[in-house]
Amino acid sequence: MQKPRWGHVIGAGLLLCVLAAGAFTTMDRGGHTQTTAATLPAAAPEGGPPNMAWIPAGDFTMGTSSDTAWPDEKPAHTVHVDGFWIDRTEVTNAEFLRFADATGYVTTAEKAPDMDDIVAQLPRGAPRPRAEDLVPGSLVFVATKGPVALGDASQWWRWTPGASFRHPEGPESTIAGREDHPVVHVSWFDAVAYATWAKKRLPTEAEWERAARGGLDAKTYVWGDAKPSDTAIYANVWQGDFPWRNTAKDGFAGTAPVRSFAPNGYGLHDMAGNVWEWCSDWYQKDLYRGRAGTVVTNPRGPDKSTDPSRPEMPLRVQRGGSFLCSDDFCTRYRPSARQGGAPDTGMSHVGFRCAADAGATCCKGTEQRSSFITRGAHADSPDAH
Repeated sequence: MQKPRWGHVIGAGLLLCVLAAGAFTTMDRGGHTQTTAATLPAAAPEGGPPNMAWIPAGDFTMGTSSDTAWPDEKPAHTVHVDGFWIDRTEVTNAEFLRFADATGYVTTAEKAPDMDDIVAQLPRGAPRPRAEDLVPGSLVFVATKGPVALGDASQWWRWTPGASFRHPEGPESTIAGREDHPVVHVSWFDAVAYATWAKKRLPTEAEWERAARGGLDAKTYVWGDAKPSDTAIYANVWQGDFPWRNTAKDGFAGTAPVRSFAPNGYGLHDMAGNVWEWCSDWYQKDLYRGRAGTVVTNPRGPDKSTDPSRPEMPLRVQRGGSFLCSDDFCTRYRPSARQGGAPDTGMSHVGFRCAADAGATCCKGTEQRSSFITRGAHADSPDAH
């Protein structure tokens, strides 16, 4: 059963840092793209699922001990992960729309929340939401009119009735022309529903980081150690002054079509930036402290969510950052960076990709995933919704 819609508790501290970052393409001062990392070979089992990359079994350094990292990323420790498959791209609007149309699935954002459920888990002393706010909707990023203090994220997040994956900025918007952009406004429950339909699953947090690093161990970014800039562009990130002035030097002020930037060493796009991606694990803020000096094999995460700053709120892991990540705010587009998100809450910078076990043959002979969805290629028009 889905838990209360924490997106409605606007003043309860649910809104976190926003994010983004990239892949393996840089841009020189003349605007020409340059590939800066070679694809690493990874022998894959034969007959794997379409549009998925094989991530070989192996050890890697999970987390970081860097002084500039957030506390929940520390310390660096060794993890072993068995081989698995993972989507080469984030799930797109076209793909999620195909699922929703085929099954009649209604996303969390498209359902009105229940007052009793919300009140039962409100922090002590928090005000009740207004009855008129209990309508279908989601949280949409809205740039401020000028510089603001960065301690209050409610200044740039707006509860928007009617916002959903079909209408990313609200009821007057559409995904027409954005069929190949990553789907957004999907809760953890929505992501699990899609993955189940596709005969896949969400990746564990350890699998996600193993895949994101692309064979480059203990590097600051998924492309190495080079810091991105306006002339060294690796991904869809915020450029300018967050949260009011986005210069969009990377070519995108919002989400970008999947595959807009070169892949990492395992052939995966947007493992840093574009949209946050749900993982299967519960979020525990101090999880890594108990792993220091050990080798952890195939971790599946803790049994429950633990974050002292938000004790009333169950949280699932989100990884990868988004198009909103700014170096002057949070820099959580690094592969070691992590955060917890309320599983019943979708936002305009949150999406997902799927994983599958070794030996999986999911989706073969179906149209659930194509090798690449181009704009306008999907037969079902978003305008019909």
